[in-house]
Parts: sequence; C-alpha cells; structure tokens
Amino acid sequence: MKDSPHLQNFPQLNAFRGKPGFIGLIGHRGARGLMPENTIEGFEYILDNEIKAIEFDVLLTKDEIPVITHDFYLSKAITRNSEGNWLSKDGPRISNLTSSQLEMFDVGGVDKSSSYGRLYPEQACLSDVRIPKLTDLLDLACLPKGKNLFLLLEIKSEPLVKKSTIIENIVFEIEKRSLSNRTVLHSFDWDLLEECNRLAPNMPRSYLSQLPESLDDPYDKPCEEISPDFSSFNRSIPEAIQVAGGHLWCPYFKDVTADLVAEAHSLGLPVCTWTVNEVEDMETMIDIGVDGIITDYTDRAKKIFKSRGLRWQ
Repeated sequence: MKDSPHLQNFPQLNAFRGKPGFIGLIGHRGARGLMPENTIEGFEYILDNEIKAIEFDVLLTKDEIPVITHDFYLSKAITRNSEGNWLSKDGPRISNLTSSQLEMFDVGGVDKSSSYGRLYPEQACLSDVRIPKLTDLLDLACLPKGKNLFLLLEIKSEPLVKKSTIIENIVFEIEKRSLSNRTVLHSFDWDLLEECNRLAPNMPRSYLSQLPESLDDPYDKPCEEISPDFSSFNRSIPEAIQVAGGHLWCPYFKDVTADLVAEAHSLGLPVCTWTVNEVEDMETMIDIGVDGIITDYTDRAKKIFKSRGLRWQ
C-alpha cells in the first residue's frame, strides 16, 4: 500500500491496515451474532476472545449524553420494558429520552420471533442489560484488559441533533480519557465527517459507503438518507475520500472489487468491509485484499484466519 503522508500521524490506523500475515478483525456492534448488540456484555466478550477492535454506534440523548445504540428510536426487536415484555412498537426516539429514562429498558437480547431476531439464532439472551453510555465503554478501554482495544466509533447522523453538538460531546469524553490515539471517527454522513475534521483534527476519519443498488442487506437498514449521491460523483469513491482528506474506507462488502481495493491502496487508503457474516464472503474479502473485516460473527472469522495462517492482533 502507498504510504500516504496524511495517514502517518495516526498510529491507530495500524489496527485497520492489512500487512503480510495480518488482517484486521473488527467486531460489529460488539459481536451481534453471538451477544446482545452494542452492549458492555458484548464488548467484554470481544476482549475475552482476543479481538482488538470493535465497531459501534453512538447517538445523543435529550440531556446530551452520548449513548451506544444503533437506531434513532428504541427498537421493539431488541428492547424490553421494565416488566420484561418486548415493546409492542418502535419508539420513543433516543433524542427525546434522558439517559436516566433509557435505563428503564432492557436490551439484553433479541426477540427471536421477530424478522430481525430470526437473523440471529445464536445470539445469547441476557437480562438486566442497559443501553450503555459511551463513557462505560471508554472506561472499559482504560482498564488493563482493554488497554489494546481500538474503537471504530460510528457517529449516527440524527436529523434532530446538530452535528457539532454530538461531535463535541463525543470528543470531550474521548479526550478526557486520552483515548484519541485509539479511536477512529466513522460515519455514512460525509458532511458530518467534514465537521469532525474541523472539531477533532487529531482523530482519523473513516468513510462508510453503500451503493443504492445494494440496499438489500438483511442485516442492516438502508442508509441512503444520509449517504452522498454517489451517482453524481465525477470520480471514484476512493478518490473522493482521498480528496476529502479521509483516512479509511469502509464500504459494504458487496460493493467491493479487487480493482477498487487496489485503487484505494494506491491512494494510501486502508479498506475494511462490512458486514461480512458468511464464510464464503469472508474468504472472498481476504482474496481481494481487504485490510479488515467487520463482522457479527468474530468466531467464524477467527477460524478462517487461522486456517489461512493470518493474524488479527
């Protein structure tokens, strides 16, 4: 890979940059296929299984506390009320709830009778699990067991929250714990990433992408409402990221070819693909030369990496 000068000041990118005999392994929302997503319990599972990088999502509550959760609202498929019953419908919105109100809900499992739940038959079902604050994870990363953990932090682009507000609240907590050198800021919203460049130039930026024709991923909801209109680009996506001053490209795995990976590498950009859950797709990603794989099933990926003599830590 070309050694791009603007990447040299960010040692945390080495966790997401492939090398001979090494490929990055990033647990998606912790390890969503095996443990409740975006929970401290899931993140501890990652650490206990010798995985050194996680991808997770952050939103802001009504009282401006960064919390780790994916959807803009409480999802009925993964949320139980204080009586232990699954929510009958989605909601309310995270930005309309205080952090203390969020603590009333249990996110320790997935409703296996729901269409979403049927995607994760292996996921453990726990009780009394809360939506974590970002500080809960950052404090875990400061402990001896988390000292080598790298954070691929996806900032969700909540339309009801000013971009600078969520970025400032996230960055404050990261810098308070001196974790900037283990964090990569990550988003589908390229305008938000430009704001990250202004407010947190000391942290690298990861650009997520998904082409409109591949918005059929059963594991994740479409992101077209915040992603750029790639059809309007007069250059390739890797070129556009380089022009924007980005440091990492994270495309949907079905959108990637060996030629695009080679182009990104020629521009000095590592490539980590999401969400790669099937063994055959993991094999393909390795074959086309990606730097890292983001997956719900870190156990499957470890077996494949071992069979190929690849390290992930």
